[in-house]
Amino acid sequence: MTNHLEFGVNLNNREPLIAPDYDLQMLLDLSEVVESSGFDSVWVGDSLFSKPRYEPIALLSAISQRTSRVKLGTACMVSSTRNPLYLALEWATLDQISGGRTIFGTGMGNPEEGVRREFEALGLDYVRRGSLFEEGLAVLRELWTTGAVTYKGRYFDYDDVGFSSGTEMGPLMPAQRPPPIWVVSNPRLKGDAPDDVIQRRLTAATRRILRYGDGWMTCCRAQHPEELVDQLDWLRRSADEYEADFDRLVISYQVTMNIADSEEEARTAFDDYISKYYPELSRAMDLSNWGPVGTPEQIAEWISAFAEAGVDHFICRFGAIDQFDQVGRFASEVLPRFTRERVV
Repeated sequence: MTNHLEFGVNLNNREPLIAPDYDLQMLLDLSEVVESSGFDSVWVGDSLFSKPRYEPIALLSAISQRTSRVKLGTACMVSSTRNPLYLALEWATLDQISGGRTIFGTGMGNPEEGVRREFEALGLDYVRRGSLFEEGLAVLRELWTTGAVTYKGRYFDYDDVGFSSGTEMGPLMPAQRPPPIWVVSNPRLKGDAPDDVIQRRLTAATRRILRYGDGWMTCCRAQHPEELVDQLDWLRRSADEYEADFDRLVISYQVTMNIADSEEEARTAFDDYISKYYPELSRAMDLSNWGPVGTPEQIAEWISAFAEAGVDHFICRFGAIDQFDQVGRFASEVLPRFTRERVV
């Protein structure tokens, strides 16, 4: 786990397709601003056609050449829709290009109709995406750790497959062995479903996080830090069952926020932005659970509450058209409250 709070910025690789005055070159420029402002990481999202955006691995490769220090991650990659062999090769290449700075944030796919259509278009079984996700993670970790994989599963069957023909000095490997995997999951201890369904979902999420993750990334319950405390207690108690070291996990929270001179101004800008960014989910969910809006003081209070609940690494996504302004305000008016003792 981290010894101090860390902060990253999601660079919103969907925004150049939404905002008329924000293009891909500006996004790349923003990555440099994020690094020079003292943040610890930059992140990009992933979607095939449900919420179109620029492809994350290619984009992170470009960002890696515009930065030198920040970690580079996906928040998050839907790895269950990708062939794990190609994905392992692509990510290993990115990790080498960046000098070992990647964090593989990955999830199985959320319950939107658009995501279901993506699975269908790819000829994949959306209902079984959890099993597909886990098998893929097992293959990725083995390839990134040893350079080869033998695996017998429902979806993947490999016999000593690796990125080596015998003529190279060794198999093609990432710089990190393996790159850290942060499993994206939002398990709920309580909910609208029957108790047995909630229990089954919680058990599956716990298994994925503890078996395959070096970190856990969650989101979308920003008004309920007490839920995070309960979730972490559950994970901690379950660690022995999966022969996992709970303390190795980095606990990360992706939070969507808007900083303004007043809460009313921030809420108006935030709601307008999210309705364009996530049209389906924004109609189905309470946007107040996506993250805090308001003055720098209100944002800092929210961060303090979730840090106290157990978060190590905050991934900040700014719900605003002017990304540069939001990054600048956070860097100058919020970040120093938590990083005064650090030297960047």
